[in-house]
Amino acid sequence: MSSASNTARVVIEQLLASSPYELIAVVLAVAYLLLVIRENIVAWYCAFVSTAIFLGIFWQVDLYMESGLQVYYLVMAVYGWSQWRKRNDDDAPALAISTWPVSRHILVLVGVAAAALASGWLLRDTNARLPYIDSFTTWGSIVTTYMVAKKVLENWLYWLVIDSISIVLYIDRGLYFTALLFAAYIVIVIFGGISWYRQWHNARPIS
Repeated sequence: MSSASNTARVVIEQLLASSPYELIAVVLAVAYLLLVIRENIVAWYCAFVSTAIFLGIFWQVDLYMESGLQVYYLVMAVYGWSQWRKRNDDDAPALAISTWPVSRHILVLVGVAAAALASGWLLRDTNARLPYIDSFTTWGSIVTTYMVAKKVLENWLYWLVIDSISIVLYIDRGLYFTALLFAAYIVIVIFGGISWYRQWHNARPIS
């Protein structure tokens, strides 16, 4: 049997051994992102349930920063829902897609890097897996989720980097459904970024 066939067999066996709860969380997470692209408020309901499941899963596999991130996601699911709900309120304008200046992005990137180094250093002597990578994706996701809630266009670029790095974490911990989810995220994020950019560009006033 070829090496490729052996690899495929191992991957299939590992997927079949994965938790059904992980699969449910993955499906809801995909639904969340697809609904975000369409700016559909139901996205935040999917996010809340998916996040609650992932909270338990990540804690069980010693991804402590990722576990803490899920608590933040639960709060942001409620916050994002409250922000997007304005579009259904006749007395409030719809939340429009916007951009951040380069100076703000520089501050954000420096802040995320500093926080990741500090968190990784604090976790280095624990049983946390890949503490610096775990910390980077966690702090990056905190900022980027806020950007999604505020409909900041550049969130898609941030997610492209974070999701690519996150795949390493999940494969290391044997979370193969989640690793596949983030591989799919990369494709969805590209289309999401293009969709939001077109909407933002078309909404800009003609000078």
